[in-house]
Amino acid sequence: MTAEKVLLVDDEPSALEGYRRLLHRDFEIETTVSPREALSFVNRKGPYSVVVSDMRMPEMDGAELLTRIRAVAPETVRIAITGYTDIETAAQAINAGRIFRFLTKPCEKETLRATIKAGVEQYRLLRSEKELLEGTLSGSVKVLAEMLSLTNPAAFSRAKRVSDCVKYLVHSLGLALPWSVEVASMLSQLGCATLDPELMEAYYAGKKISDSDQATIDQHPLVAAKLLGNIPRMEPVAWMIAHMNTPVTSLAAATPKPMPEAVLGAKLLGIAAAYDRLIARGSTHIQAIQKLAQQDQHYESSMVSKLEGMPPLERSGSEPREVNVSDLVVGMILHEEVRTHSGLLVVAKGQEITPTLLIRLRNFEERKNIASKILVLTAALGAVPAHA
Repeated sequence: MTAEKVLLVDDEPSALEGYRRLLHRDFEIETTVSPREALSFVNRKGPYSVVVSDMRMPEMDGAELLTRIRAVAPETVRIAITGYTDIETAAQAINAGRIFRFLTKPCEKETLRATIKAGVEQYRLLRSEKELLEGTLSGSVKVLAEMLSLTNPAAFSRAKRVSDCVKYLVHSLGLALPWSVEVASMLSQLGCATLDPELMEAYYAGKKISDSDQATIDQHPLVAAKLLGNIPRMEPVAWMIAHMNTPVTSLAAATPKPMPEAVLGAKLLGIAAAYDRLIARGSTHIQAIQKLAQQDQHYESSMVSKLEGMPPLERSGSEPREVNVSDLVVGMILHEEVRTHSGLLVVAKGQEITPTLLIRLRNFEERKNIASKILVLTAALGAVPAHA
């Protein structure tokens, strides 16, 4: 088994050398006298199972260092060690950095070794829980998304576009895409499943609707949040969706106090959904960005500006062609709406064909309820999806 990586930070080189001699047989040890270098290590060489930091350092104190490490590597277990039995310092570190243990110098060798071993076990538990959680939720999200595609294809299509836009923004901003933000983008339109599809089509087309209908539409993020809030560990996802239409100037002050990741997700969802709505109502790409930029109290301007380089949310190199329903395959992109002969929307334009949707289309076609041929996009040879 590969040794767990442990990072030790102390401004006294002699202390670090002592730690290394004590621990090198049990762990893969890295050391530094610089808190700023420690942050660089976490970003470039991580993940670390455990970070042990001295509390009193001239460049940056341990409380700040461990708090910043928590922001970029929340699963890394953080341990503080100091030569000062300062209750206020200990409380600050524990509350701000969510410290696993707090030790005082001089620290018994076996106490230090045992504490780090306990930290490693805690890290393994957190990782296992995360992998199980994300695996389980990933399957659940796919089921929810599939159900949305069947009950409200237009809403599912919007959710797909919102998700693609969020992924592009995250990539352009140079961020790692947190699983919760990705899930939130995929389920951002879940509340629309409770709405009349014709009402939603009218709203997105910019048609005049009554005040009561507008109030109902405005509630769809809260409906989704309430549904998702019943699922354990989905609280951050529910919060992002509930606050996707909250002005950016009000997000940080929202209650309960949100995690930075949740605030980021709400900002991204708000921009992506607003952009998609403007495009649906006839704005060009540039016009939509300009309109969003004018609302700098509502949307993060630095994120809006990143939309300028976003390509069309279709697969580059795709070629439209007519295909028999019986010849459709998973992964094709619909290049037109599919409606029944009576006008009922079955699938929205731009929707990717999934296994469930393929069954649905074939069932409709067998009953002669839809046309036998559908216009689809198929990637040209060697083409790369725009958001791969």
